[in-house]
Amino acid sequence: MWLSSFKVVAAGITGLVDGVLAGDRGCVGRAITLVESTHVAHASQAASVVEALLPHSGRAHRVGITGPPGVGKSTLIETLGLRLVADGRRVAVLAVDPSSSRSGGSILGDKTRMRELSLESNAFIRPSPASGALGGVARTTREAMVVLEAAGHDVVLVETVGVGQSETLVTSMVDFFLVLVLAGAGDELQGIKKGILESANMVAVNKADGDNVESARRSAADYRRALSLTAPESSTWTPRVVTCSGRHGNGLKALWEEIERHRELTIASGEFAQRRRAQAGLWMRTLLHERLLAYFDADPALHAAREAAEANVVAGLVSATHAVDDLIALLNSPKA
Repeated sequence: MWLSSFKVVAAGITGLVDGVLAGDRGCVGRAITLVESTHVAHASQAASVVEALLPHSGRAHRVGITGPPGVGKSTLIETLGLRLVADGRRVAVLAVDPSSSRSGGSILGDKTRMRELSLESNAFIRPSPASGALGGVARTTREAMVVLEAAGHDVVLVETVGVGQSETLVTSMVDFFLVLVLAGAGDELQGIKKGILESANMVAVNKADGDNVESARRSAADYRRALSLTAPESSTWTPRVVTCSGRHGNGLKALWEEIERHRELTIASGEFAQRRRAQAGLWMRTLLHERLLAYFDADPALHAAREAAEANVVAGLVSATHAVDDLIALLNSPKA
């Protein structure tokens, strides 16, 4: 679907931007749809929208939340979101769904989660397909965050696909990285990638309710021991381990207080601003990589050369390094 019903051209970029700044939910949804579009015709429009909204973004508290399937991410986010809304916050949720490697479509079609939170006027939930992007986040998660922050949301929760080798990419977009786990660390502790534990600002043992309370406490102790063997990324903050219940809300007040405390400490130390600057630089480099590949695919001669080079690499005729060097040389050569 190439946004056949999308009215951004008729309404104009200015009207769309004004609508987002006014907090119009329809405009917010259309703006995110625009930045998510892979259609070449929408690229310049999306860039114009993001450029116009960027000065109005950056003030929200960005929290990344990950965890293995079945850990209860969506339930916890909904319960936490409802509490934040009740406290007067405007909450946005970017829920990244896994995508089919064949069709590129969202496998879960997950628009039915967080029903209660979605009814709140001060909450906005946006499911987005990962579409093959690594790191548990969508290709345009950063741009979507700009739109949501410009619309006045002061808390942005990014729910990733799940724990995996590249799941730590979300840390390059958020201020706080929360890893959810289940009680019974044992084998699960072995399954959590070391890089994720090293990047976590907090590990929360979820579903700590009923008969699982004591088991959750033991698991929390296991994770504390595991974290003690990692080197903290921050000189200001030592990663915390807590227990909570997303379904019943137990421990969520303390969990959010720790997240707020992390923000206060890192702002005071200067780490917060330094992290945001580093993230902006990485955003630019990521886009540069994407645009270079797109440039090769858009130019018929370069596209043919890339396909031929890839075929030679697959056939074992040349090394990948040699093939890339040849393509870079072709890119740098003057065109006839």
